Amino acid sequence: MGVVGRGELTDTAWMRIEALLPPVRGRGRRWRDHRQVIDAILWKLRTGAPWRDLPERYGPWKTAHERLRRWTADGTWDRILDEVVVKDDAVGNVEWVFSIDSTSVRAHQHAAGARKKGALGAGGSKRSQSKVKASGARGAG
Repeated sequence: MGVVGRGELTDTAWMRIEALLPPVRGRGRRWRDHRQVIDAILWKLRTGAPWRDLPERYGPWKTAHERLRRWTADGTWDRILDEVVVKDDAVGNVEWVFSIDSTSVRAHQHAAGARKKGALGAGGSKRSQSKVKASGARGAG
């Protein structure tokens, strides 16, 4: 194939997974090359960029997205991952990278609905001013 870009399938990796892919359909338009589509999917997963930002060398983003969706639904993508990860991990060739998303941030329980500064009654009580006035009026008489 020539020079392989960073993160793209090598010839050895391609030979291992090529047989796991569904045959290219005979009816309708010709499917885009599976290898190019897998390279597109790998680019998307590696970068985390939106599908629409897929570089032109990988073909239309909709093709890669739709192929990943189909392969995920029919189990093809799981078979590919099982083949690659299980065999490479057995010989220590897998670099496990975890990306933790921190968009779920919890606030302290007192962060919501806290009283504003100066909202306490004159005597430092948590009672409302109307209750303080009412109780004062009853005791005066």
